[in-house]
Amino acid sequence: MIRNEKEMKKDVKKNMRDGNGVVTITHLFNNDELKSDTRLCAKLTLPPGASIGFHNHIDEEEVFYILSGRGKVDDNGKIREVSVGDAILTGGGAGHSIECISEEPLEIMAVIGCFN
Repeated sequence: MIRNEKEMKKDVKKNMRDGNGVVTITHLFNNDELKSDTRLCAKLTLPPGASIGFHNHIDEEEVFYILSGRGKVDDNGKIREVSVGDAILTGGGAGHSIECISEEPLEIMAVIGCFN
């Protein structure tokens, strides 16, 4: 299946997970199209200063892959800066948050898989 970006559903979330600003979620594929236990397959776009607040992933794991921009991540209590090409894995009850700290938007490929 091939999907043109213009066909992808977009959601705009204000103060996502008690974060700041807005996050645009571009859903590459919907849950009913994916045959695996995948809850999310999307590109997240955070403008400068926007963030996703700290949250835990219980019975699932989330992978972030940084496509553009720079971010500050709280990886279960460990604070670190990330940039293009970096990846973050959070799951098994651990938590994370992320904030755009660059002058350009932070773009992230995000996939959430659920444990069976």
